[in-house]
Amino acid sequence: MSARVIPSAQPSDSFPHSTTAAPGGGATGWWRDLVNIDTIRAAAERLETVGVRSPLQHNDRLSERYGADVFLKREDLQAVRSYKIRGAYNFIAGQADALVPAGVVCASAGNHAQGVAWSCRHLGVHGTVFLPRRTPRQKVERIRTIGGDVVDVRFAGTTFDDAAAAAAEYARTTGATFVSAFDDPVTVSGQGTVMLEVVEQLGGPPDVALVPVGGGGLIAGSAVCLDELGSTTVVFGAEPEGAPSMVRSLAEGRPVTIDIQDDFVDGAAVRTPGRIPVAVVGELVKEIYLVPEGRVCTALLDLYQQDGIVAEPAGALSIAALDDAAPEIADLTVVCILSGGNNDVARYDEIIERDLVYRGLKHYFIVELPQQPGALRRFLDECLGPHDDITLFDALNRSRREYGAALVGIELADRADLAPLMERMASSGLQIERLAPGSPAYRYLV
Repeated sequence: MSARVIPSAQPSDSFPHSTTAAPGGGATGWWRDLVNIDTIRAAAERLETVGVRSPLQHNDRLSERYGADVFLKREDLQAVRSYKIRGAYNFIAGQADALVPAGVVCASAGNHAQGVAWSCRHLGVHGTVFLPRRTPRQKVERIRTIGGDVVDVRFAGTTFDDAAAAAAEYARTTGATFVSAFDDPVTVSGQGTVMLEVVEQLGGPPDVALVPVGGGGLIAGSAVCLDELGSTTVVFGAEPEGAPSMVRSLAEGRPVTIDIQDDFVDGAAVRTPGRIPVAVVGELVKEIYLVPEGRVCTALLDLYQQDGIVAEPAGALSIAALDDAAPEIADLTVVCILSGGNNDVARYDEIIERDLVYRGLKHYFIVELPQQPGALRRFLDECLGPHDDITLFDALNRSRREYGAALVGIELADRADLAPLMERMASSGLQIERLAPGSPAYRYLV
């Protein structure tokens, strides 16, 4: 891919302040006194002193595919490989002189903790980070490396919200200052500097912005920045289908807590979004797309194989949402925030598997085979097509005398090959059950 790179720019006053009212003609939101263009510009000045910037790259492949001018904001190239460094440093640097000996504490799925760890080390502040026990090993090791001897790493529960509860209790008992990942105006203002840079690098606001959504700090800061600059940019969010906390909260008109159905997109799997983000998104964001985890995997693999970009699942959310936004973006300038690149290579087997399942190329079956010579050969000859490949064969219930069940995984060359495969199976006379994606049994496989 040939990439056009626009380096990070200095903050400027090129675009005027705006007094735009909230959508619908009502009064401006209560959050405007807390997060606005002044607080975002102040954050940009603070971050400029430590070189927290990222390039904006034109992507030829995506531009051609979607008939638009698509740019990627490469937050995966930050020192901590995600945008979280912005809000964390803005908060801690602004509080440094008033911090108690216990320092700061945060909860994170991994990236916010890296931003806090980096900030603590640069500012000489003690930090404690609480992580869910399922945090990818790569992120845990990075936090320890970045934080050195000034940051303690602790684990609590299996979700971000579990870690947040533990961090809040730690703050209460020790006096440590809690650094919110997404629901503090200083943090949100820091995240808003991503879009301020985009506007400066482009020489004006984009027509469309696609922003990943977890707790909502990044999309809230981005939307406020664009709105207060008086732009007409349409902002879309991209949230994982298995963790739709922002979509549910917007439907209720307030932050609500959900049960996460799939935490694969760990950087955006948040049970309860922030109060400030929900209010901002409800006023300034046109739509939140729910993106299937399988499509995220397809985007991850395309970024790696075709663009040479190592993204994490949450980092690829906005790119995966381009399919949803396609009818809205033809011939327009589109910016996708590639929010992070902290991916563990050990996850690529799962990523490939989910990609194949999403694209209809991988299927699983329970096959009842008669316990007699030639039964397996009959299945192979009568059911499989010339380009079908068995990727898994595991015999079950070996103690049964007449029939033995086998779990069979089949990979197709084309998703259109599924219908002929099912027809051959139906006419074979064998008892064959297809495991439906999303079923309880299927979750043990993918």
